[in-house]
Amino acid sequence: MSDVDPAARAVPASRRLAEELRRAIATGELGPGARLPSERALAETHGVARNTAREAVRLLSDEGLVTAVHGKGVFVREPQRLLRFGSSRYSNRLRERTGLSPYRAEVAQQGRTARVDCTSITRVAPPPHVANRLELDPETETVVRRENWYYADDEPVQIGVTFIPWAIAEGSVLASSAQLGTGSLYARFEERGHRITRVREEVSARMPTPDEVRGLSIPDGVPVLEVLHTGIDEADLPFEVTLFVMRADLNGLDYSMPVEDR
Repeated sequence: MSDVDPAARAVPASRRLAEELRRAIATGELGPGARLPSERALAETHGVARNTAREAVRLLSDEGLVTAVHGKGVFVREPQRLLRFGSSRYSNRLRERTGLSPYRAEVAQQGRTARVDCTSITRVAPPPHVANRLELDPETETVVRRENWYYADDEPVQIGVTFIPWAIAEGSVLASSAQLGTGSLYARFEERGHRITRVREEVSARMPTPDEVRGLSIPDGVPVLEVLHTGIDEADLPFEVTLFVMRADLNGLDYSMPVEDR
């Protein structure tokens, strides 16, 4: 009688093999740059057909964990973690010099190519945590909600949902257009009298939702980071809130800040 768990037997052999290889990559047994065994070797070692081994490798490739080099084999991919520099990404000087949004400037500094797709712009009632930070009525449509999907080298890395008070967005591209022009979001805020001078960011982690797994191509077992960002202007007033959902395996946070002495 087989001692294999019935639930495990219900999982396709290719996915079981992919999970074993994924675990070897996660533990460092197969480190960055390591060459995977050939399909024939995988099939013999794990007692599966070659097409099963091929499918397992394809699953890892789709997840961005391995890459095939023609004529040489399949290799564990070197992780390219995109860093979010909390102390400088909202620099007004950087925006004015480059004409880029914080994300585009940050990605360019790291030698990668940014793409941002604005998928929706709607007027809505703010969620309670947003209403609280913006001091708005959560029962009425007091904010514009802008949803953006962010890519680095065409790889999806994060989602950002920005909430802007209607009193600020009304009559501007903030409420109506995906194309925000030179300087992007924060240049338009400054034109409306809200120059960003301080940010508040709360960071947490959780497992992704099914929609996030699909949209961000998140591998099994990988969590997401949530960054709840609030932009604050020269009058010390909050003028926008953005919730970022970031693949934890593709993003890192790098903050430098002064220490308060009281």
